[in-house]
Amino acid sequence: MKKSTRTLLAAALVLGVAAGPAIVPAAAAAPAAAAQEASTPSLEAAMSAAIAGLPRADATAALVRVSGTEGSWQGSSGVHDLESGAPADPAARFRAGSVTKVFTAATVLQLAAEGRIDLDRSARSYLPELIPGRYARVTVRQLLNHTHGIPAPDFAGTTVEEWYANRFQVHTPEAMVRSATAKPREFRPGTKQHYLNIGYTIAGLIVERVTDDTYERQVERRILRPLGLRDTYFPGKDPRIVGPYNHGYQTMRLDDGTTGLRDVSVWGTTDGWAAGDLVSTTADLERFTQALFAGRVVRGPLLEEMFTLPKVPDLQSGDPAAYAAGLAMKRLGGREVWGKTGGRWGYNTAIASTRDGARTLVYSVNATDAKGQDMNRTALTVMVAAYGMPG
Repeated sequence: MKKSTRTLLAAALVLGVAAGPAIVPAAAAAPAAAAQEASTPSLEAAMSAAIAGLPRADATAALVRVSGTEGSWQGSSGVHDLESGAPADPAARFRAGSVTKVFTAATVLQLAAEGRIDLDRSARSYLPELIPGRYARVTVRQLLNHTHGIPAPDFAGTTVEEWYANRFQVHTPEAMVRSATAKPREFRPGTKQHYLNIGYTIAGLIVERVTDDTYERQVERRILRPLGLRDTYFPGKDPRIVGPYNHGYQTMRLDDGTTGLRDVSVWGTTDGWAAGDLVSTTADLERFTQALFAGRVVRGPLLEEMFTLPKVPDLQSGDPAAYAAGLAMKRLGGREVWGKTGGRWGYNTAIASTRDGARTLVYSVNATDAKGQDMNRTALTVMVAAYGMPG
């Protein structure tokens, strides 16, 4: 973890779990919803404090669910939208961002279990017309654990303001892959790790190639319907969130030249596709997390792919690799916690669990600094309240 993130974690503890977040004026704040279920006073107190006082500068709402043998808790805080000030809807849908990668990895691993995908086979052998020779040695496993060396594709813009101006632009997965693979590789495949979306974009296309079906229908047939995830869906080209949702806001430069919050709830996600376009709820993601860690989504030996870190350094930091197939690992409160965070403009999401499922966590934070360099303060406070400090 970067030094700046450690510093922010410490600040989150002081401001959040220890003393409670700074409360905004009563007229602007919605009280934290009463916990629907709490097993221990300490869990209830820590989680309630972690999301108290919303809205504030870094977040306008938070929805949180904790479950497992160590206790369960549900709560929400903040507002549905800043204009009405109505309380946040705890059952609202939201953009799950890169949590989508866990669904994609699970789908690929199911196909591997069926013998339809070989993790050690090259991506080019599945998509010869799309993957050029310079990437001929990249394997499917390397796509999933971010050791492929393929750079990110080019997009129109680098700042949030530029992204906002192009928020309705439609991106096809094929065009993104062509843009990325036209560039020189970042490193020799299998030697380093660089977390990027492009590996999962290619993985989604491989799913389509071997099944002769759309990626979305395969995930629905294999995961969403069997688990009863009725509020989880892929938006496709529709920039709206269908159904009830709490508005997302992002800090950016406004039309008058000042910096402030803009409602970014309506925003196309075709740039994410199999790497980051899922819409879900905390209840659905909790059900998915429980099933995944119990071995009911990916069965047998292939589940270990999701908990096996490649023994390579991170390209940028040089630290040991932190990403497996779909999941990432952090040591929190003296134990390993596996999960995945996700960010779309205005929304931060995470699923997490100890390997034995003793404590699972799902949150959605309507973050005003989503996709920033460091983790959102409210999201950090929630994670620390659930699991403890990193170490």
